[in-house]
Amino acid sequence: MNMLKSMVFAGVMAMSVNALAEGGGDRTFERAFSANAKAMEQYAAERGKAAPVVTEYAYGMKLDVVKIVSVVKPQPACSVVPTAMTYEDSRGQLNTLKYSVAGVCRNSGG
Repeated sequence: MNMLKSMVFAGVMAMSVNALAEGGGDRTFERAFSANAKAMEQYAAERGKAAPVVTEYAYGMKLDVVKIVSVVKPQPACSVVPTAMTYEDSRGQLNTLKYSVAGVCRNSGG
């Protein structure tokens, strides 16, 4: 009986770890990113500009940032988390850059 309880407990713990690993943070970011994208489309339309083009950051990419328009706040986590920034370049075009940052771990005091 104890062996069965141990196996059930281990199974439940394994499932919960997988749910947290895949999870909430990515969906939360996608919701925030989607809301930001709609707001940036409206911002662009109000200024007579094209909607921002979304680009994934690549190491060494040259950026031409004149004005930061919006930043999607990173989720608090003790890991690397996604975020995004919409900016205006020197030609007046809007661009959205998706990139990763070190999350702020609530338990670390930082």
